[in-house]
Amino acid sequence: MQSTSPPTRVFESGAILLYLAEKFDAFLPHDLSKRAECLSWLFWQMGSAPYLGGGFGHFYRYAPYPMEYPINRYSMETKRQLDVLNRHLAEREYMCASGYSIADIAIWCWYGRLAMGDVYDAEEFLDTAAYVHVLRWARAILAREAVQQGLAAAR
Repeated sequence: MQSTSPPTRVFESGAILLYLAEKFDAFLPHDLSKRAECLSWLFWQMGSAPYLGGGFGHFYRYAPYPMEYPINRYSMETKRQLDVLNRHLAEREYMCASGYSIADIAIWCWYGRLAMGDVYDAEEFLDTAAYVHVLRWARAILAREAVQQGLAAAR
């Protein structure tokens, strides 16, 4: 008789990425220092993206009527976050010194696609062209075959 273990229940994108990285031993460094850096950036995205999506994205693109204060407030926060990423990526190819990781996967979906103009149609409003290191990083990730396959599957 084959024993069956209970299913693993996992939710929230960061937890899902961490679970998959550990399960398949991929995109997460083993070195403790590099792992801490990677997880720090993953958790940075978890805490920052709500200001981008639920704040900026909602008020800029989806609110029933324009509201100047929240648009300005969340635009400035989004620009601050893009600046954090741009300064960080000025010194490295990917988010973590170990190379492409779950941090890149999580951050690219929101910030990389925003910078390239794939969400909210706000690249001119936010002047995303000014974030040259974010754009370089975003385009490099977009060029990955697995990313292309994932985007095609999502269509």
